[in-house]
Amino acid sequence: MDERIETITREIEQISQTEENCRRLMSVPGVGPLISTGVVAAIGTGEAFERGRDFGAWLGLVPRQYSTGGRSILGRISKRGSRYLRTLFIQAANVILMRPQNWERFSFGSWLKEAATRLHRNKLATALANKLARIAWSVLRHDRAFDAHPVEATAI
Repeated sequence: MDERIETITREIEQISQTEENCRRLMSVPGVGPLISTGVVAAIGTGEAFERGRDFGAWLGLVPRQYSTGGRSILGRISKRGSRYLRTLFIQAANVILMRPQNWERFSFGSWLKEAATRLHRNKLATALANKLARIAWSVLRHDRAFDAHPVEATAI
């Protein structure tokens, strides 16, 4: 059984290294060969979704919304879509959360520090997983690798 697992793991790693979209996805923090091949297999280049928000909703990483009398109440995550990918993104978020000393290396590090003070760890992991999924969609859709610190345009 261990040999079969190792063989399949090697195959997934080879595919992730040869496929261009998978290599771009692996530039996103927390995304490795499993997540990159899973996302590419599930959505290809992301053309099925108009926005990253739609991809996050498809994964079930957004809160359910109950509306009554003009008042919106946000509930638990919807858990729709691909359970496998949702689980992988939440695991990636938990790995990032385990290493707070590395948060500043990412462009969303300041957001993560602020959110960590006000959210429970599980909610923070889900919010970060949603953010990672949206970033992954953007990387696929725009054919660009993730840049942790993009150069800001200066106004002339």
